[in-house]
Amino acid sequence: MTSRTPLVIAASAGACALALGVTAPALADSDAAQDTSMVSVFHGIPGMTVDVYANGDELLSDFKPGTVTEPQSLDAGTYDIQIFEAGQGPDGTPALEKEVKVPEGATATVAAHLSADGEPRLTAFTDDVSQVDAGQARLTVRHVAAAPAVDVRAGGQPVFTGLTNPGEDTAAVDAGTVNADVVLAGTDTVAIGPADLDLKEGTSNVVYAWGSAEDKNLALATQTYSGMESMPNAVDAGGNGAAAAQNSSDQWLAWAAATGAVAVTGVLVARRVASRRA
Repeated sequence: MTSRTPLVIAASAGACALALGVTAPALADSDAAQDTSMVSVFHGIPGMTVDVYANGDELLSDFKPGTVTEPQSLDAGTYDIQIFEAGQGPDGTPALEKEVKVPEGATATVAAHLSADGEPRLTAFTDDVSQVDAGQARLTVRHVAAAPAVDVRAGGQPVFTGLTNPGEDTAAVDAGTVNADVVLAGTDTVAIGPADLDLKEGTSNVVYAWGSAEDKNLALATQTYSGMESMPNAVDAGGNGAAAAQNSSDQWLAWAAATGAVAVTGVLVARRVASRRA
């Protein structure tokens, strides 16, 4: 298995896996099924560049925050994963450690992020790559920041409300460009944004709100799957295959800053299609 960004993490219902730059059979249990999953990883721990080990072998060094890998195929099996702060492995104390299982047939992303109280965590998310109707796109927002509950707004109106870490919410929307922001739940106090979201027809778009409110480095990162209009089971990261992390300073607004309404162009929420994950 090769890739320009050779890091893979797979997860499902409390199980996840990470692999980089090697063939999966070299790491997986010998009795693992050969059925595969499409998996990605998001690094959302600010200020923490990491090295990744699997079954005692170094798989990745200097993996930077705010990065989403492109989806890759990984054989089902069980993996012993350790994530160290860069330069501290394998004899040091890992920041995150877990024996994880790669399920069969999943499309998933695992986020390495901060909990609501600022502790490093790994959270597994299932990515919805089912077909969307003509003229529509799918929008998913995931709260993986050290921050309280938030609302996500478009045009000054809440689209997703009361989202808590590590929750997510999803809606099918009309394709177009949205200028959106993230506010403290039930208020107009802006936490992140505003930022333009280009939701192309037939795509599934995931927006991560990550970072730390206390440290005032909250930011957005985006992940896009394309081909939903005609290939509901396809996984194509779109563009060059990598998700774009939006890390510019104008998105790192102070937690207590206030803003006016945000305009929305050509996008109306068509239907709510998913529930929030606590």
